[in-house]
Amino acid sequence: MLEEVERWLADRSWSAADRPLDQLLDLKRAAGTTVSVVLPALDEEATVGAIVEVVRRELIEGLPVPLVDELVVVDSGSADRTAEVAAKAGARVVHRDEILPRIPALPGKGEVLWRSLLATIGDIVCFVDADLRDFSASFVSGIVGPLLTDPEVQFVKAMYDRPLGAEFDGLAPGRTPGPGQGGRVTELVARPLLNLHWPQLAGFVQPLGGEYAVRRTLLERLPFPVGYGVELGLLVDALHTVGLDALAQVDVGVRLHRHQDGQALGRMAAAIYRTAQVRLSRGHLVRPELTQFERGPEGFVPRTYAVDTEERPPMLEVQEYGRRHVA
Repeated sequence: MLEEVERWLADRSWSAADRPLDQLLDLKRAAGTTVSVVLPALDEEATVGAIVEVVRRELIEGLPVPLVDELVVVDSGSADRTAEVAAKAGARVVHRDEILPRIPALPGKGEVLWRSLLATIGDIVCFVDADLRDFSASFVSGIVGPLLTDPEVQFVKAMYDRPLGAEFDGLAPGRTPGPGQGGRVTELVARPLLNLHWPQLAGFVQPLGGEYAVRRTLLERLPFPVGYGVELGLLVDALHTVGLDALAQVDVGVRLHRHQDGQALGRMAAAIYRTAQVRLSRGHLVRPELTQFERGPEGFVPRTYAVDTEERPPMLEVQEYGRRHVA
């Protein structure tokens, strides 16, 4: 590990408990900073309501000043009751297609995060995945904290244990979740890529985690891969834009969520590799597709999937965003 990264780990890695909520509220009130929490959601009716309720109950209501000023769920086309559940729990729900309708929406998480910048106004934007179980408010307060206490910090990622077990991934009943066994794409794809090509980022425990808080002034300058590669893309681009010392991570404990099957992970890995390849060379991938195999009645059947290759430009380059600032 680079000496620079060892120093960074000592100086820019914290625990959520390091910054008590009352301290954060005092600093937020004094600075007049606003915070937006965004949950990108697709068919998450089982979990999104509980997350919204925790944020509303512990970080908005009953406080001398709310830590969270707006709580937005961006629904990317759910077929279940995600939007209804989120709204009933107290979130403002916006459909992906209602944001920037001039540009037809593409499928993918990154697309939703990119569009959310036009649906929110906070100085700090905090992204939280909508499939988390046993959600703790420290997932939000922990990663927002450094942005309120240190003006040099611009991008904060959550770090946590990711157990892989029966109640979350459909394994045999009675099997005990194993600590550190989740995050398979991180360990097999993202971490090797970062260590080899961007060693300054080798200190991030969860580089692909979906929980991170960023100053709007940085987010609006970054391109957004539309699919699974968005987390790696934003992290790498933030490094090149503001430098390592502007990045940080906070330990928020344990992250419990629904796990993907092996083939979905393969598609995710391909998109992440593609995102890295674009940033390494800005070149053209001749065949941005991934073929996987599924067993059918007569043997293995090939299934070919397109790899996410589209990226959205920095939001500052979008006319509607510029007009909103002028207004």
